[in-house]
Amino acid sequence: MERAQRADRILDAAGELLLAWGYRRVTIDEIARRANVGKGTVYLHWKTKDSLLLAVMLKAQSRMHQRQLERLRADPLEILPSRMMSRLFLEFQAEPVLRAAYSDNGDILGRLNETAKQEFADLIVAGDRNLRQHLEVLREHGLVRRDTDVQHQQYALLATCSGFFMSEALLIDRAPDGLEVRAGILAHTVRSALEVPADAGPHPGSDLGSDSGPDAASARLRAAATAAAPEIIARYERFAELCAQEMRRQIRD
Repeated sequence: MERAQRADRILDAAGELLLAWGYRRVTIDEIARRANVGKGTVYLHWKTKDSLLLAVMLKAQSRMHQRQLERLRADPLEILPSRMMSRLFLEFQAEPVLRAAYSDNGDILGRLNETAKQEFADLIVAGDRNLRQHLEVLREHGLVRRDTDVQHQQYALLATCSGFFMSEALLIDRAPDGLEVRAGILAHTVRSALEVPADAGPHPGSDLGSDSGPDAASARLRAAATAAAPEIIARYERFAELCAQEMRRQIRD
């Protein structure tokens, strides 16, 4: 327990300094001083400043994943890419550490990305696989389009969302006022690119009949989402546990 608490203090100190000073000015010495531990203690857990700051980001992302799971369990429509990604966009902006990493120097973000490929290689592979399988389940239930390759859809989704996240730093002077407005634009973009319109009619195998009208379309959409949700939720629960295991591994190492 003491080891875990000490690691948490280091992570909290690193996050505070990242916000106060920015990536370039943060040093392991300062992190150790603020966490009230020796410099060598920091290196017991993390080999470099980059790997430590990535752990800070992973901790913030883990909080986002838990809130995402709560939304998925509460409403099956949250499995739709447009709703999921717009919610994550808002969550991301509410996490100061993640915002700071994306708004800092672009070279630094690229450097952290390269470090992540080494430090969290298995987690990145699992995350990519999870998103692809999420889309595959949605395709099976007629919730996203099937006229293009699922890997192309995955790339389009990631590229679109990355662009919106980066634009908070790069295009903020030209962005519409209000995070909710920008989240709505992201949702509309993703919905238009990937999702099957609710009024497109029941997908093959649907037992809801062919009634038309907005109420019937909404009922079909919710029924399809309700059928798809358990499998998708189970996948995100497993991924959340993988993130937790990675945090515990760092503390034990």
